[in-house]
Amino acid sequence: MSHEEIKRYFESTPPPEVVQWKPWAKISDSKLFLNSCYIGIHNFNGPLEMCPAWWHLKDFYQHVKRNLPNTTEPQPE
Repeated sequence: MSHEEIKRYFESTPPPEVVQWKPWAKISDSKLFLNSCYIGIHNFNGPLEMCPAWWHLKDFYQHVKRNLPNTTEPQPE
């Protein structure tokens, strides 16, 4: 998945504002975090695989996909 695909995913399915990403990393403004990743990727002068912002974006995407509740299941009343 490319960073553009991840960006489109988060535009259509925004993550929660506050995310406990790792035991030592709590993101208090996920929109700001994502924007900083996009800017870092855009400004990086090298292979995408070597860009720290790309790795952070990809890890964050995987974390959110794993931990978001499945909204297609019926909710209890």
